[in-house]
Amino acid sequence: MRQEPRQEPAPRLEQLRVHEARGHTVLELRGEIDIAAATEIGPYLDRVTDRPGVRVVIDLRHIDFFDCSGLRLLYRAHHRVLDGGGQLQLVCVHPLTLRLLRVTGLSRLLPPRPTLDAALDRSEASSGPV
Repeated sequence: MRQEPRQEPAPRLEQLRVHEARGHTVLELRGEIDIAAATEIGPYLDRVTDRPGVRVVIDLRHIDFFDCSGLRLLYRAHHRVLDGGGQLQLVCVHPLTLRLLRVTGLSRLLPPRPTLDAALDRSEASSGPV
């Protein structure tokens, strides 16, 4: 008997919530995003960003701590999405994280938006009518 491929469920990670909004996969990172969290989140983020033409929003509004491990996640996701012809938007309001994004130059690649709606609107404006 032939088995049909099964779609993998969203991960059950304390630091990650996943949902769909207006044709985008929204990844909400929560709590402390350090090397331990990044190790758990990384494989799932790779699977999401590996799809051609994927539209992703990474939402950092619910983080308490974000270090260079989180920066690596963002940088890797950015390149994977662009290589597949997709779009990646970032939501961030945390002052220390915004500073970290500016100091490292990552804010030039992924300009942070203050709300999920702003990120979704930006993505839709850059892709034109669907």
